Amino acid sequence: MTEVSNQKLDVGKSHALSTRLLALGFLGTVLLGLSVSAEAQQPTKMPRIGFLAGPSVSAQLSRTEAFQQGLRELGYVEGKNILIEWRNADGKLDSLTALAAELVKLKVDIIVTGGASATRAAKELTATIPIVMANDPDPIGAGFIASLARPGGNITGLSNLAPEISGKRLEFLKEILPKLSRVAVLRTSSNPANDPLQKETELAARAFALKLHYLDVADSKDIGNAFQAATKVRAEAILVLQSGVLNSKRKQTTDFAVKSRLPVMYPTPEWVEDGGLLVYSANSPDLSRRAATYVDKILKGAKPADLPVEQPKKFEFIINLKAAQQIGLTIPPNVLARADKVIK
Repeated sequence: MTEVSNQKLDVGKSHALSTRLLALGFLGTVLLGLSVSAEAQQPTKMPRIGFLAGPSVSAQLSRTEAFQQGLRELGYVEGKNILIEWRNADGKLDSLTALAAELVKLKVDIIVTGGASATRAAKELTATIPIVMANDPDPIGAGFIASLARPGGNITGLSNLAPEISGKRLEFLKEILPKLSRVAVLRTSSNPANDPLQKETELAARAFALKLHYLDVADSKDIGNAFQAATKVRAEAILVLQSGVLNSKRKQTTDFAVKSRLPVMYPTPEWVEDGGLLVYSANSPDLSRRAATYVDKILKGAKPADLPVEQPKKFEFIINLKAAQQIGLTIPPNVLARADKVIK
């Protein structure tokens, strides 16, 4: 009887132990499942992009909207699966360094720059955060990249070929004003894009037997003085080079152009919207839209050094006949026929 009782007891203990082990195993499985489920529910880190530009928000509106459109076309919606830190210098280019420092401190994943001054500011502060140029005139000449095909370093993006088309801008001015001999050139000398722009402009000027007079616009208060100086040197037309200062004050600049009654060739299409007379340039919004593709590639693991810098696909020659009438200028029919767009 004792042996039988002991056997029953051992069997009972064994059964109880097995039950506990099964329960523990089941509990472990449940806890593991909950852990995996919790990890799966953890929100993934949303990429953060910094957008750095010299002009004001309103002056950059068409470009920033195009950039956002490009992101949407690739599946990125601001605030839902991507964050954008917008930083604009409002034409005060000396503040770009501080704005770039803010983006670096925020540890953004990529910095998109809206011009050469912005690219220079970002480049001086980081050699590790990828920088995507949305609209740079001459990234090789400015020392941002080694070559278009193999940029090297942490910078890539798009060039607007501004130096190469300087000759075309002067050519159009010469066709409109066949006796043209003196051209005032408005620039911001601190803009790193100016050196290559000036070299190409001077080459073109020699070909058309034009004398150039450079007038520096370091601050918005210099705009009126520049137009007065253009009149004093007897300039017959004005060429505006890319400048964050001038771009932030487009309406003010075009108003001075009307008062001076001088024909002006501007650097980007946005100028004619604010009363500018002539524009020949790459399509800036299209470049900004295409900058989004670089953001997408880099977020997916591509290195800036391996992404070739692309050039413009669209160019525009725009004539504003309203502005021409305001200064008493007649645009020759052969020039009108070559325009991509005529504002009446």
